[in-house]
Amino acid sequence: MSSRTGLSSTGATEDQARAAEPRRNRIGIGKIVVLSLGVGLAAALLLPFIPWPTVDANFATAMVLFGFAVGWALLAALSVRWTDQPQRWAYAPALFMGVSAVLLLFLPDAVLGALDWVWPPALLLLVAWVFRHAKRDLRSRTRTWLLNPVLAVLVLFALGGAYQTIGGAMEPRVAMRGELVDVGPYRLHLECTGTGAPTVIVEPGGGASAATLGLIAPEVARHTTVCIYDRAGKGWSDAAQTAPDGAQIATDLHTLLERADVPGPYVLAGHSFGGLYVMRYASQYPDEVAGMVLIDSTTPNTNPIPPATEGSDTFLKHFSALVSATARLGMGRLLGASAMEMESFIDEYVTANRSASEAGELTSLGGKPLIVLTAEQGNAPGWIEKQDAIAALSTNSQHMVVPGATHQSLVDNPNHAAVVSQAIVDVVEAIRTGAPLATQ
Repeated sequence: MSSRTGLSSTGATEDQARAAEPRRNRIGIGKIVVLSLGVGLAAALLLPFIPWPTVDANFATAMVLFGFAVGWALLAALSVRWTDQPQRWAYAPALFMGVSAVLLLFLPDAVLGALDWVWPPALLLLVAWVFRHAKRDLRSRTRTWLLNPVLAVLVLFALGGAYQTIGGAMEPRVAMRGELVDVGPYRLHLECTGTGAPTVIVEPGGGASAATLGLIAPEVARHTTVCIYDRAGKGWSDAAQTAPDGAQIATDLHTLLERADVPGPYVLAGHSFGGLYVMRYASQYPDEVAGMVLIDSTTPNTNPIPPATEGSDTFLKHFSALVSATARLGMGRLLGASAMEMESFIDEYVTANRSASEAGELTSLGGKPLIVLTAEQGNAPGWIEKQDAIAALSTNSQHMVVPGATHQSLVDNPNHAAVVSQAIVDVVEAIRTGAPLATQ
């Protein structure tokens, strides 16, 4: 009891001594609050872009927390040194966020998963504690118009984190089908069903996983072998450390099929962005492609391929990791994606121009069968003409506008997906019989 009293007396003596300093050495507490929290915000935005061996959502979240920890610590230190209203309570959120950042950087994901249940209630308790002490110690209008809104945002973060964790725990667990294949830097998920040749490879759209092809693959499997897979960072596949463009995705797919002993040549089918990737595959590995189906495909361009500058790609990777960190705050559940999937989704779109130019290097499929499917609804002006240009890649092609279909309904509407499945089967049969598509 005496030691605690002594510490309290010492603190009071220090505060009294500082209060007795000349007024010219005093700084208004309001300015300290604005400066400290402003510095914390700036640090939270800048630190996620510092060099680090593994740039992912954990790293980005940790750097944001470090930044805000700096702001809270600065508020405590400056208020004690330069004002007559010391805000020692601010050391508590600084410690909480600093320790959380260290845990995110160095603990394995399995342990972090358990901590997802801990941090939302802990943050709520911290906010309540800070609110009580700030109300007692901070006599400034900045408490009302700045500090309290910051605390309200932290409450929203805690509630979002609880929503993410509880919602994830309530979801039914789905067993992985297929296999994980090591392609070098990471493993990719591959699932092949059906029998016969040629083998069909279906490429999902931008940001999508193999799970989106559930209406198409089973129908095709009734006629031949069909394989679906998850690109890096999606579904069951491991994440990539760089933002992959079309060339890298084609290389990954080539390695995947080779190491999984999936025989070619293949019929490649790609939806949306997936169309860019299969066109790039046909350009890189022309002897491995027997035919193609493009499903409302993103159109390639003939612009020179933008250089993959290290600085630009590094910035984009850091940026995508920062955005994907919001999955911990409930955004993942609202968008139906994990942090890793959100990150890979952004990675694809930030490399879109390069992927489109890489796909544009495919100038001809010769007489290989090609069917181009285009949605009837929701198209931008000139879209049909661009799809016509894609169909001109082959002298043995068809271009079909699917009545009533939208870009997305081609894969998630049973009737429209049936048209896609039939188009793939038509290309398979054209290859088997050698007959031109026009007679199918």
